[in-house]
Amino acid sequence: MDDELRRFKAEIFQGLAHPTRIAIVEALGRGEMSAGRLTEKLGLEQANASQHFAVLRSKQIVTARKEGNQVFYSLRDPALFEVLEILKRYFYSQLSQTASMLKGMRAK
Repeated sequence: MDDELRRFKAEIFQGLAHPTRIAIVEALGRGEMSAGRLTEKLGLEQANASQHFAVLRSKQIVTARKEGNQVFYSLRDPALFEVLEILKRYFYSQLSQTASMLKGMRAK
């Protein structure tokens, strides 16, 4: 069971292993959005966006629904947005520690 869980976690992180896909997930953290709106909001090329959407769908990070000729995306589970928020806090913590270390080095 532990190996299965680790593989699952690795699959999620592989799906998020690109800044554009993280930006998409962050945008969807605020709610469902059409593919066109996401593409426009993030300044993406249509072909590039389609590739990223495909990866996120294949890793089951997002769900898609069609309405007429539009596709709407949403996070499969909003908990993933919370994970990204935790990573942001981790980043700022590391940044703060590095800044403190640099100040200490400069003082010597």
